[in-house]
Amino acid sequence: MGIFRRPRDIPSPPSPAIAEFWEWWGQARPRIEAVLNEGLTTELVEELSLRVHKIHADLQWEIGSGQNDVPTLTLSGSGIAELRGLAERWLRTAPARTNWEFRAARQADPEMLDQKLQLADHELDLGYVRLGMRAEPGRARIHITVFHPDFLFVPEDIQLQVAFHVLDWALGEDDVARWIGEVKVATDQPTDALPPGMLSAVVDQISEPFREPAWLTGEGRTPRGHPARLGVRFPLHRQDYPLCDLHVEVSVPYAHSNPDRLPVEPSASALRAFEKRLSGLGDRAVLAVRQTGDGLRVFHLYADPDSGVVAELDQLTAGWAEGRAKVASVPDPGWRALAPYQP
Repeated sequence: MGIFRRPRDIPSPPSPAIAEFWEWWGQARPRIEAVLNEGLTTELVEELSLRVHKIHADLQWEIGSGQNDVPTLTLSGSGIAELRGLAERWLRTAPARTNWEFRAARQADPEMLDQKLQLADHELDLGYVRLGMRAEPGRARIHITVFHPDFLFVPEDIQLQVAFHVLDWALGEDDVARWIGEVKVATDQPTDALPPGMLSAVVDQISEPFREPAWLTGEGRTPRGHPARLGVRFPLHRQDYPLCDLHVEVSVPYAHSNPDRLPVEPSASALRAFEKRLSGLGDRAVLAVRQTGDGLRVFHLYADPDSGVVAELDQLTAGWAEGRAKVASVPDPGWRALAPYQP
């Protein structure tokens, strides 16, 4: 389990390995189904692990059951942002007609919160887990302290594994990434601690004001010392755009400005119309940041590299009438370029 959820450099998705996985799955599925009730054999576990790790070494898999006891296969990046798109591409190439359900992230499973969890030589009754929760509404985050009385007797790595198992079962892997901030473990029960089953209600309360897209705005100075304006879409979650691995920077000069070199009409209207086009790309790309100053507006987007959006943006900028607009792109599956703009 990737309990530390740290960013890392990950290359472009190896589509041949995904295709090879599904080809192997078609042959191996009958053998897997034949032993589902008793548990997979060591040979099948090793085979499945090998196929998954050919896609990426840090991906993990789980077999379970969904609604109406339909068997499920989950491929998970354990909350690592750089792996979310890879798991999604695996999911979207899954066979359409099958008696299996496939998932690209661990789903919430509240029933597990009352079960016993075996990790290494340690068995912990999850019914005794309590969560200290500190909400930070301005950042749409909840910071968590996870307590279990048996944490006194288990090493910290086991404590952290318990913590992230509990959070994933309480919310689902994607919602943990969206709304949970810092995660700590404790051997003393926090004040006003609650059972994990209450976490989803707290998340609903924190996230409710952010159901509709919003922009945070600010002012600063350009490197030349002139006024600058900044707009940041917030909150913006990697999990809502799983295929958007490509950071795209669109730089648009404007011809009409005030003495502070900020846009005025007719450039202001032209920029608004241009931004409207950028905001209408659907799931293929999302506009994240806009920076304005010194006669230039720079838009930062994240795009699906296989959607044709970059070529479309090239055409759009070619029609800009107020100077030479530019499009530059670089793979950034972890959305690291957004870090300086996060509140």
